[in-house]
Amino acid sequence: MTTGDPAQPRTLAEDLRARDDAALALLLRARPDLLSPVPTDLTQLATRAATRSSVVRTLDRLDAFTHQVAEALAVAPDPCDEGTLRALMTGRAGPGGAVDAGPLLPGAEPLPPEVAAAVAEALPQAVRTLRVRGVLWGGEDRLRLVRTAKDLLAPSPSVASATGLGPSAGEATAGMSPSRLQEIVADAGLPHTHDPISAIGALTGLFGDAAELRALLAQAPEGVAEVLERLVWGPPYGEVRDATAPVRAGGGDPVTPVQWLLARGLLLPAGQHTVVLPREAALTLRGGRAHRVPEPSPPPVEPVTRSERTVDMTAAGQAFTAIRIVTELLTEWQTGGPPVLRSGGVSVRDLKRTAAALDLTEPQTAFWLELAYAAGLVAADGEVDEAYAPTPAADDWLQLPTERQWTALATAWLAATRTPGLVGTRDAKGRALAALGPDLDRSLTPQVRRRALRVLADLPAGSAAPREALLARLRWLRPLRGGADALRTDLLGWALEEAETIGVTGRGALAAHARPLLESPPDPGKAAAVLGPLLPEPLDHVLLQADLTAVAPGPLVAPLAETLNVLADIESKGGATVYRFTPESVRRALDAGRSASELQAFLTAHSRTPVPQPLSYLIDDVARRHGTLRVGAASAYLRCDDDAVLTELLADRRASGLGLRRLAPTVVASQSDPATLLERLRAMGLAPAAESADGDVLITRADARRTPPRTAPVPVTDGPPVPDDKLLGAAVKAIRAGDRAATAVRRTPAPVSDGLPRTPAADTLATVQAAALAGESLWIGYVNADGAASQRVIAPVRVEGGYVTAYDHTTDEVRTFALHRVTGVSELADDSA
Repeated sequence: MTTGDPAQPRTLAEDLRARDDAALALLLRARPDLLSPVPTDLTQLATRAATRSSVVRTLDRLDAFTHQVAEALAVAPDPCDEGTLRALMTGRAGPGGAVDAGPLLPGAEPLPPEVAAAVAEALPQAVRTLRVRGVLWGGEDRLRLVRTAKDLLAPSPSVASATGLGPSAGEATAGMSPSRLQEIVADAGLPHTHDPISAIGALTGLFGDAAELRALLAQAPEGVAEVLERLVWGPPYGEVRDATAPVRAGGGDPVTPVQWLLARGLLLPAGQHTVVLPREAALTLRGGRAHRVPEPSPPPVEPVTRSERTVDMTAAGQAFTAIRIVTELLTEWQTGGPPVLRSGGVSVRDLKRTAAALDLTEPQTAFWLELAYAAGLVAADGEVDEAYAPTPAADDWLQLPTERQWTALATAWLAATRTPGLVGTRDAKGRALAALGPDLDRSLTPQVRRRALRVLADLPAGSAAPREALLARLRWLRPLRGGADALRTDLLGWALEEAETIGVTGRGALAAHARPLLESPPDPGKAAAVLGPLLPEPLDHVLLQADLTAVAPGPLVAPLAETLNVLADIESKGGATVYRFTPESVRRALDAGRSASELQAFLTAHSRTPVPQPLSYLIDDVARRHGTLRVGAASAYLRCDDDAVLTELLADRRASGLGLRRLAPTVVASQSDPATLLERLRAMGLAPAAESADGDVLITRADARRTPPRTAPVPVTDGPPVPDDKLLGAAVKAIRAGDRAATAVRRTPAPVSDGLPRTPAADTLATVQAAALAGESLWIGYVNADGAASQRVIAPVRVEGGYVTAYDHTTDEVRTFALHRVTGVSELADDSA
């Protein structure tokens, strides 16, 4: 088919114009950056699709084999037919094509038949993917990469491509003198040519002909094959003492293998001390293949079989532990969390303090802090002295069933770009990264998590996989280079550890209750329904013991756990939680507004064993002393009905720093503020109670501190989100309409200025009226109230009062246009509708 065949698109815009709406929607879904903003027509869409940043982003998201196909197209003739592309990928002219009699080099054996067949089978899908993503266009026999992609993937005179191929003979000999070219032609056994172009053509023909190149290499001295073997698969550059020194093969002096190759153009100078193997010669020596090891299919992941029941129960246990830890974190911070660092985040000291309170390591604590933050359960309060605290959403989360609590955490974890594993490392400026601080977002994080879990989901239920196999699969799904691949290796390790920690996996295998969260769209309700039966049933009772402890043999219902956390201190955790009652914990409950009788009744109602006498005595004793001292504001004062207590306090040396002075037998003033006075008196073993200005006891509650309403942090992505079907449909409709307006054929020419038609007002009115009567479409220029100019294709319906009512093909709706804003009109050769 010739270049001028009208059936073949000549540009990317024409190729897009020939695609149907579904194909355009697929392109925009695969490359949402093209919609920022929506292109006005297909020419603008094609221009935007060929920009460097957009093409780089698209190539970075290809799998390994599709990327190899793009690399092969970059070194193929332009345009390239499918047969040539297949030969570059397989070394064979067709699916069952013949191969040369034997390899030209020992390391260039042809692909095994089964591998070549797999490559040929996967090739059409790779070509479709490149076409759908807008980096490949043209018919089957005229495939073309967009110019930007070819420039990115093709080798340059100084840099080899990922295929290991170097520049062509023409590129490598650019700047070489004609006399030197003729010397190379003569030494290669070719007839003399009259100009450099024909000389380069003769060398290219020689290097591309396997039979002639085999005959030439048959004359080579020992060592030439070894030199070519080192360069043929890349990199194609080698270092020599002087690559530009004159070399002739006809002299009497013996020549080295490199000199022999330089004399015949099989090596060409690429610098003073560098030589390069021309691309045509390298391809022929390789047997015509662009890649040494094509990867038509992802590397296999051998499953490690586990018991499904064991996996699900292990993951459910971890899920329950996750809920418990996050609940403890909210409880720990409910009276006020650590202050926010000036640079953002939690200080190392506060992280250690929280880790000690949760009985976890610092990296583990950083993970739970980040998870709670990602779920919107903790945030900074925004005050002048900013500190972290639970959010109002935390109260709603605490009231959810356990399985719903877990799905909220797991959903937040899957989508979060914040990376807890980076806490404690340093950024490019050498600054330590703090938990909840800035600079922890990595857009690659959720991608690695989801892809690794989807690989596990594709394995038989209950199957785990080695980390190395998962990493190899991820590298095939999306090849990355340099630092990005090193980061992905770390991210995969963190993702697998975190998935095990929160109960998404159990013993390395994906749990049944996590599978619905990987669906599109995720189904948290289904996940909760699967997880619910696996979780232990919350209990409404404890076992009170004579040593002032209570044992919870399992998880407790929320009201019981909340009250018990105030009344007692947690002594140990695990399958059963042990609470210890102390004078301080009982006083804490009394401070919260509970009376001794209420506490006794509460324990009696929720204990399967009788309330031990020591515990009853403890509650009554603390309650009897609680509130005998009252602290108010003077700076502060104390009052007590028993003046002997105040006399004893004034004589106590530990109170010397409080600045106490007796005002009356039952009243003592202090120079300290009430909060400090309360704290010091409690440290002395007393049980004071705060009171208001009216003399009423002030009740303090542990859950009083909350931030203002806060939304969960938005994940930081490396591009715009994928548009939904409604937006895609509207975008395709707008682009098509704009393209019709831009490409419409005009029947009568109109002066055009800045792309807009220009006609006198009288001619404009007459043409619009005639089109309304005849039912014809017009091409118009229009300037809106904001001064923005546009061109449109309209079908006038009615003209009156200085306005025309018409069907606007650009927006696909009936609109009214002010005639004085119409710059000009032109009739169309045919109806564009």
